[in-house]
Parts: sequence; structure tokens; C-alpha cells
Amino acid sequence: MEARQMDKYELYCLTDPCFYDSLEHSTAEDADFSILRRPTPPGWSNAVTDTWCYYVPDNEPPLPAQGWKIHVSARVEDADQAIAAVWDYCVPKGIAFKFLRGLPVLVMVNSKAASRASSGKLITVYPRDEGQLELVLKELGELLGGVRGPYILSDLRYGAGPLFVRYGGFAERHCLSAAGERVLALEDGDGRLVPDVRGATFSVPPWTTLPAFLEPHLAARNAVTLGGVPYEIESVLHFSNGGGVYLGRDTRTGEQVVLKEARPHAGLDAAGRDAVARIEHERDILERLAGLPASPEPRGFFTLGEHRFLVQEFVDGTPLQRRLVHRYPLTRATCTDQDLAEYTAWAAETLRAVEEAVESLHERGVVFGDLHPDNILLTDDGRVALIDYEVATLAGDRARAALAHPAFAAPADRQGVDVDRYALACLRLGLFAPQCTIMLPLHRTKVAHLGEIVKETFPVPAPMVDEAVRTISEQAWERAVPMPGTATWPELRDAMCRAIVASATPERDDRLFPGDVAQFRPGGGLNLAHGAAGVLFALSRAGLGPFPEYESWLRERALRPAQGSGLGLYDGLHGIAYVLRLLGHRQDADDLIDVCLREKWDLLESALFSGLSGIGLNLLDAGRTGPALRAVDICAERLGGPVSEISGGANPRAGLLHGSSGPALLFLRAYEHTGDRALLDLAHTALQQDLRRCRHSEDGSLQVNQGWRLLPYLDEGSAGIALVLERYLAHRPDEELATALAELRLVARAGFFVQPGLFTGRAGIIAAFPAGADSQVKGLRWHALPYGGGLAFPGDQLLRLSMDFATGTAGVLFALGAALGDQPCRLPFLEAAPERPTSDETWKEV
Repeated sequence: MEARQMDKYELYCLTDPCFYDSLEHSTAEDADFSILRRPTPPGWSNAVTDTWCYYVPDNEPPLPAQGWKIHVSARVEDADQAIAAVWDYCVPKGIAFKFLRGLPVLVMVNSKAASRASSGKLITVYPRDEGQLELVLKELGELLGGVRGPYILSDLRYGAGPLFVRYGGFAERHCLSAAGERVLALEDGDGRLVPDVRGATFSVPPWTTLPAFLEPHLAARNAVTLGGVPYEIESVLHFSNGGGVYLGRDTRTGEQVVLKEARPHAGLDAAGRDAVARIEHERDILERLAGLPASPEPRGFFTLGEHRFLVQEFVDGTPLQRRLVHRYPLTRATCTDQDLAEYTAWAAETLRAVEEAVESLHERGVVFGDLHPDNILLTDDGRVALIDYEVATLAGDRARAALAHPAFAAPADRQGVDVDRYALACLRLGLFAPQCTIMLPLHRTKVAHLGEIVKETFPVPAPMVDEAVRTISEQAWERAVPMPGTATWPELRDAMCRAIVASATPERDDRLFPGDVAQFRPGGGLNLAHGAAGVLFALSRAGLGPFPEYESWLRERALRPAQGSGLGLYDGLHGIAYVLRLLGHRQDADDLIDVCLREKWDLLESALFSGLSGIGLNLLDAGRTGPALRAVDICAERLGGPVSEISGGANPRAGLLHGSSGPALLFLRAYEHTGDRALLDLAHTALQQDLRRCRHSEDGSLQVNQGWRLLPYLDEGSAGIALVLERYLAHRPDEELATALAELRLVARAGFFVQPGLFTGRAGIIAAFPAGADSQVKGLRWHALPYGGGLAFPGDQLLRLSMDFATGTAGVLFALGAALGDQPCRLPFLEAAPERPTSDETWKEV
């Protein structure tokens, strides 16, 4: 099941209640800092993105490509003062700078769920050399003496103020990482581009040295240790932007304890409180609850540097979320009625115990406020302990928590103990429909439909589900919406088309159809994965259209792509060219390929999604044989060497869109053009690389191994590998690979997927295995929602609806077309394998 990756999504939830959108389209008057109302200084250029506002002097020499940069950190109440001071200092001196565009962005990048590597950075200043670096730090340090802000973990602090320094890139350059992915780059001492690693610790690249004037500041940083504190750290349990949670030991007693760290001015919640304010509050709550089995016992509280540490009892338990993932039967291909009954009994008993624990808090006058499976510990001896009391409130205050998991967050009309009761109702449903209550703010009455599906699927006592449904909403479900599994293909197709058309915004330049947050990257609103090209592709494959207005929108913008637009099949211009050619706009497609070929496309990664394998496939399809052969050769050169058994992280990823199956598909297509059997050998090698990154699940299915979870999906999982492996076996039978294919296909028997989308959800399973997909089609009901008089689906993270191909309604439409439609509906270049070629006469240079 999906882990939470909310940090980058929550920023795009601030503007529109239905769709992810950019702050650029916010109607809130205070969304941007007031300084943006100042005119751009004469002789300066500026640009504004979703996150940053850039200011660069026109008449100065170009900045170096990399060097020491200065970051200014500021809390919310000091942000305007800090930006004004940097503006007034940098503009007369001709020093380039950038700053976050508004308070909502500042709060989001400093929130508890935000990235620790980038948190705290309000302003970036770009000195030209080390001499200017020292001068700017000295002079800005005096100007910003009263400003306070969170410590920037990736940087070295200058003095005790809000200034930090880090060596990094000024210009945006890229290289391939050790995992074979395109990442931001720096130039090393030998002139080679290497990854610009942006972690949560300060480091100096090996080819440069720390300026001498900064050495005392590094010494001051290194002087802060645990010396003198009667605790030793044994391991890290968890990191958030607010601080770490550590397993430690009291050196006086030998007792194992948990130390919870709070960073000042970081980890903001909706009320603007930082982690320090919340941890002090948590200490008070734990003292109030002392002696209660449902809460850990407080053990101590101390300050180290500027950080606060709360010490509490170590509860040796397993998070309910981990138990849920391990026990939930519908994710297994071998699920039986007995499995469902046993799980239901366990869930009912667990819910009873959790409800008793929550009620014991209420008896002490405390509302927990952040109830969700990761905050519930189950011990082997039957104890239920609730952890993380940062946002707990007093029942008498009738207050609301300032932080909450979106799947369990009560609506605005619930206060006090009703906040916990709402979360308990979501937990009752969530143990049977994991994560699905995240969708409820999009359509509150969906809860009644979820209750019906849960009762139909599990032998759960109806009153338990019905009570949870009534607690969440007493309104009836909108039954007029066509539902997968019962409605006909034409009804479903037309309903999804209505929703897509109702969402269209042809008056906008950045996007035509709302989709994933990735569409706000340069060119993202146009591409195949998240933009207009993907939606038009799905509509066409479903037999809908033409849509001249939408095609014109795409054609007009495709030939003037935004700077930084991707070139790949799914993330960029080649995918757009593929769709334009499919829609009959061949000249536009050819012109767009010409644009791509003028770029340094051969330096891209090999991935089908964004790199050479997708580009090579499109070039083959367009008759551009020479550059297509170049893409084949480069992908072939990158094969070989040791292959990790883990996908992702520091290792190359597996799968169709990001792994070796993409190059394998390119080799197969090239073989189908040429008959060169050496290409089949290359495809075999590539497929074996991806299979090495798979392991068997308990149900016998073969899935991609990420070390901490197994993936069945189309993009980086079993389904995508199976599509290419099936194509390979059509040309070269192989008993061992045929067995692997059967094991990859077993994932299609699973009964539940957290998301509905094509790339990382149920729709991808349907598209990969359309034959006999009736149960999977019916399973789309879990996530189906009404919109615009039609049928729509939420995108990644389930926080907003999406209409795009990769994550949303267009992808579901495409998948249903593959399973139910009356015309071929396959992913680009994954149609049925042609007859095996007998010669290489078709392979000719052009």
C-alpha cells in the first residue's frame, strides 16, 4: 500500500477544492508576499513560478554555473521584513536573488510533512565569488539581526542569525545518477558533471574547500553533541521536518526510551505553531495522562543547542498500519472467504480495543486529535498505546487539531471529542477500505457507497459499518452515477467523457485538463502522462472525438514549448508528437521531432517515461531510422554490470516506465523492423535485469522489490514488466521466462489497490491484463466519484480529482476501453507483436 507522500501535493491543494492547482491561480489576496506588488527594478528581469520569484540584473556578467550560495531563513512573522531587507540590499549592488512567492508556500515548505533538505529556505542569494560571499554574509547579517528562522539542515549556519551557506548549482544542469536517472548536476574538479546531492546534512564537495572565514562556523556547528546528557542514541525511528524520533537508553537506569526532537520554527502546523510549541504541549498532555495504559509514560525533557527533546517510555509495539498492510487479505492473489472472515474478526477486535483506548483519554479530558493507524501501537501482550500527542486538545475547549492525517481529518463542524469519534468512524471503514476516506472531502456522500462495498466484500456486522457511515455523513449516496461493473461500456465511456469535458479550461495556457501536480513542471500540461496529449490519446482510443478545439489548443502550444520541457515519450515532446501523428497532424508531429533532435537528447537516461527508449520508439514509428538506431546503441551500451536486487533508492529502478523493460521494448521493436536477432539477446538481458529486481510475495506472485514493499503496478511493477515479457515470448519461447510471466500475472487476482490510476493503481492492472478483468473493473467502484454530470476518479494521493492519463480519469477510461471496448486499446508501442521478420531489408538509414 502507498506510503504518504503528501509534502509536494498539499501545496497544490490550497487553490481549488476539486483539483490540484497552482498558487498562480489562487484568488486569495494574501497568497503572495506584498513585495511582489513592487515594480520590477529598472535593468532587472524577474520570473515567478509556483514556488519561487527570481530576480536577476540584466547588465551584469552572467553568474557562474555553481558556487557558494546564501540562504536566508525566516519564520512567518519575519518573512516580509527579511525579503524587503534582501531586496533593498541586493538590487543596488546587482546581486541576483530569489524568494518564496507567498506565505502559503512558506508554511508548506516548513510544515511537518515537508522535505527536510529544503525546509527553511525563504531566500537564496547568489554571490559571484568567495570575496562577495564573505561581504554579503557580513553585511546582510547586520541587516537581518532581528530575524529568526528554522535551521537549514543542508547548510552551514553563519553565526547565530538566519544566514546559511551551501555549495551548489546556480544554473540548472543535469547528469545521470548512479541509478541511471537524470538529476541536477555540478561540475567536479575534472570538469565532469556529477549529481548535485541535496540532502539534510551539510557537506563540502571533495573538489573544493570551505572558505577559511567559514571554518569557525563549522567548528561551532560540530561542537554541539550529546555530551552531558544522560541518554545515548541507539537508532533513528523516524524523521520529519519538525525533528527526529530516536530509540535511546537512559545511561543512569539502562531503561530503553524514546527521544522526540523538536526544531524551533520548523514543522509548522495549520495554526502556525512550530515543533517546539507542540512538543512542550505534548509534554503537558503526557503528564496529564500519566499512569494510563493508552499513553506512553513521560520520562524527561531537555534542551540541546536550540532543539527540545521529550523523553518518554518506549512502547515495544507494532504500528497498526504495519499490521494492516501485513494482514489485509484483498491485496493477495490467494484470498479466500476464510481469509476475509479471519481478517474481519481481527479488525473488529482491534477496533474495540482502540475505541477503549481513545475513550480512556476522553475520561481524562483529552482529545487525541490525530488518530490514524501509524499513531496506534499494538503490543504482543494486548496493550493499545496511542503515540504523538502534539496536537491533542482538552475536551472542554471544544477545539480542533491543527494537524491531521487527511484520511481521518474531521470536517469543520466537528470539535472536541467529536473529532476523535469522526476519526474512529474513518478507522472502522479504513481497516476494510484503506486510505479511501481521503476522498471524502471531494464528495462526502461517497462514504455511504464505501459502506455498501465494505458490507458486500467482508462478513462485517452491518451495524458497525452503518454507525461509522452515519458518523461521517447522513446524506444518501448519489446512485445515478454509472458504476463500473454494472453499467455498460458506452454508459461508462460517455460518463467519463462528460466529466473530462466539464473540467476543461481551454482559456488557460498552462493546462487544458486538470491532473497531477507534475503538470505544473515546464510543459507538463501538454504531455502524454499528465497533460492534454494523454487525455486526447485516451479519448481517441476509446472511440470518442474528434475534439477540434482541444487539438488546436495542443497544436498551438506544442511548437512553442516552455523552457525546460521534457523530451521523452511520457514526460515531453516526443509523446506529444506521437499523439499528434495519431490524430492526423503529421506535419506538426514531424516539426516537433525536428525540435527534439536539435536538443542534446542522446544524454538523457534510458527510461521509457522520459528517456532514450521512449524517444527511440517514437523515432522508429516516425521513420527517423538513423537517430532511432543511435538510441538503440546507447541503451545497449548501458546494459551489463552488476544488478541490485532492490529497485529504487540509490539503485536503478525496475519496470516498464523507469526500468530495463523500457529499453527491452525498444530492442524488440528494432528487431521487428530488422530481424537482427542480436536485438533479441539485448531484450533478454534487459528483461532479466528487471526480473532480478523482483521477488515472490507470500501469494506466489512475482513483484518488484523496493526493499520495504513489493510493487504490482504498470510503471515500476509486475504489470509493466509482464507486458514486455509477453512481447518477447511471442518471438522467442523460453520456458523459464514463461513461468515468470505467469507469476507476474498473478497480481491481477488481487482484490484491492489503494489508487485507481493507470500508472500506479488498479487501472494499470486492467490495461495490462484486460482479458477476464471483470472483477478488477468492478473494483473501480471503490474510487468512482461523480463530477460534472459524469464519472471521475481521484489522482495520486487521492486528495483531488484528476483527469490525466497517468493518474486520473483519462487513464481509467483507457483501461476500461482495453477491457470492455470494441477496438484495440493498448499503450503506445505495446500493440500485439507483428509477424517475426525474416530479413533486415527494412532497416535503412534516412
